[in-house]
Amino acid sequence: MAPNNRQRKTGKSSRSITNVEKRKDSHYALMISQFMYISLCMVLAGAITISHRTFLATLFENDRHFSHLSTLERELAFRTEMGFYFSYFKTIISAESVYDGLFQVMNDNITEYPSTINTLKRFNLYPELIVGWAYRIYISTSDFLGHRTKICWTVNRGEGLSPVQSCEGLGEPAYFYVEAAFLLNGLMLGIFFLFGTFLSKSIFGGLITVACFMFNHGEATRVMWTPPLRESFGYPFFVLHMFVVSYILRNKITSYLFALLIGGIQICFMLSWQFAQFALLTQTLAVTAVYLLQYISIETFKVFLKGQTVGLLSSFVLLFGNEMLLTSFFASTLLAAWVLVVGNPFFTRFKNQLAIFFWQSGTFVIGTLVLKLFIGKMLILEDDAHIGEILKSKFTSFKNFHTMLYTCAKEFDFIEQETIWKLLQTLVLPSAVFAFVAVAFHLLRNEIQFFKESKGTSSESTTQTKHSVVQKEKEDAELVYHSLQLLAFTAMALLIMRLKLFWTPHLCLYTSLLASKHIFPFGSKEKHYALLAVLVACMAWTGVDNLQVQLGRVGEFSNIPMEELVEWIKAKTPQDAVFAGAMPTMATVKLCTLRPIVNHPHYEDAGLRERTKLVYSIYSRKPLSQVKANLDKLGVQYIIIEDMWCSYKAKTGCSLPEIWDLEDKQYQGSQAACHRIKKNPESYFQLVFKNNIYHVFQLLSS
Repeated sequence: MAPNNRQRKTGKSSRSITNVEKRKDSHYALMISQFMYISLCMVLAGAITISHRTFLATLFENDRHFSHLSTLERELAFRTEMGFYFSYFKTIISAESVYDGLFQVMNDNITEYPSTINTLKRFNLYPELIVGWAYRIYISTSDFLGHRTKICWTVNRGEGLSPVQSCEGLGEPAYFYVEAAFLLNGLMLGIFFLFGTFLSKSIFGGLITVACFMFNHGEATRVMWTPPLRESFGYPFFVLHMFVVSYILRNKITSYLFALLIGGIQICFMLSWQFAQFALLTQTLAVTAVYLLQYISIETFKVFLKGQTVGLLSSFVLLFGNEMLLTSFFASTLLAAWVLVVGNPFFTRFKNQLAIFFWQSGTFVIGTLVLKLFIGKMLILEDDAHIGEILKSKFTSFKNFHTMLYTCAKEFDFIEQETIWKLLQTLVLPSAVFAFVAVAFHLLRNEIQFFKESKGTSSESTTQTKHSVVQKEKEDAELVYHSLQLLAFTAMALLIMRLKLFWTPHLCLYTSLLASKHIFPFGSKEKHYALLAVLVACMAWTGVDNLQVQLGRVGEFSNIPMEELVEWIKAKTPQDAVFAGAMPTMATVKLCTLRPIVNHPHYEDAGLRERTKLVYSIYSRKPLSQVKANLDKLGVQYIIIEDMWCSYKAKTGCSLPEIWDLEDKQYQGSQAACHRIKKNPESYFQLVFKNNIYHVFQLLSS
């Protein structure tokens, strides 16, 4: 019998070895499969990045014929805030050294004459600083290697205009600058593809995200028309930030290395865009709700909070103590969230989960409001007061000079019906709503199941401890987060049209969930993907037309009146001549002439708002003597008046004289000062230049 026993043991051992080998083979096959999947995703993301960057550059070139403009014309093409930001890039690359350029932007006495300001602190100019340094390195390296950086030729403009020299290539500053914006936003769409793939756990989800974005391109981004704006440099970092947060929530990460990752990306976002604090506020609210609903543990929540805290404090330091960051609702909300963490032992003493939820929620809301009021009173800062006033004006009859300047602009009005209609036509809005409803049912079903299971767990935990509640983490934390984030972006877009640039891309991202078998576990994969293909084909019916409209937008930039004005200023006024006028025009004057200005388009600062109000008294009905006194307070020597600002109105009550009537009721019925000054400047002003758009008056000594 012994030999037989040995044979049976040997046979069992052989089968065991075979099973181990099979498991190893299966493990290696899985690793290879995952590697191939990740490689495919990265290749597709790279292709999407390059394609989107090329598409943006093509649209920009088609719109302005940028390649055939002179240096001056390219600068004139950057109107309003665009020219304002580009002027600092020009300062960085024109300085004798990097450190000299840094000193100039940190000690700027041209932008708000006669004050000297640190523009890095005030205007989120780190993109210009970094791109400017990159340009200097590129030029010096190319010179060393003997590499040709640009090609120049003469362009005959016709119509009696003098020929101009035009240069094309990365050696041309404007080209290098816009290329940085287009490359970053090309990368953004590549990240969106990976984001959609991650969220839906399917490459088809990533492809649907990209398709929706492209079919609604004009509603999802404006970087192709306005590359220098802050959103062009800031928003791509926010997309990456949301991606990392989603990964942390899904995988219940507790490693503090991810806190540093969140903080690092957040720093890039906050240094690039002053609006970052508001976007991050919505994120903090959403993730806090995820925690309160017990979808993540306190340890995972702390990773998120530490990352955001590192990002906020580091940005505060790198922006040289920008007080708006500390007085923002974002900072108050973050502090209130930390109160929840510190007070966790107190809250968990309650046995009832519903009681815990209401205690924590009440503490969070009240804490946020109290901290906001307390910090605001402590620092006595009113830079963000206009945000509350704008929201107040949306729901009440409240109006003042500053809110009217905002709300009369199309970008700050309620969302247009046309935008909603376009999103309906491309089916992205119905698709996102359908996905949202499906996710809501999925989460509700899981909540009911969790409640049933927790009943038994709760009774068992009572026998273990008298004063504690065992918390179980639920799945799908990232779905709850994105659902809440989408609701926040929807509210923002409905109130302020400009903020649809957050909403539309997130609709596209949320639509990727239609490809998720986790949310739609019905039927075979083949049928599921066939339905998705039909959906994308229906989207393309209108989406392709939208793309063709954008590609068909062909023009050539020309602004002869502004060119005449700039050339006159450079030729006929001293280098230290001080100018005032409409905010968009002042950005161009600073960029093209380097003359000191007293106001500019960056309207977020309380002091700048009051400066602009004094300058804009030229468009009120005040007596000329009072207008002159207001300009003298600022040290203005030349005032530029544009007819359109005197009479143009986007809607009833929105011309500047009508806006001034809100405060100057005693002067209602009088002719606007801008009209009177052209007819009879009296002894206060002297006309020194005019064309069919601009009138320049020199202020006479009293």
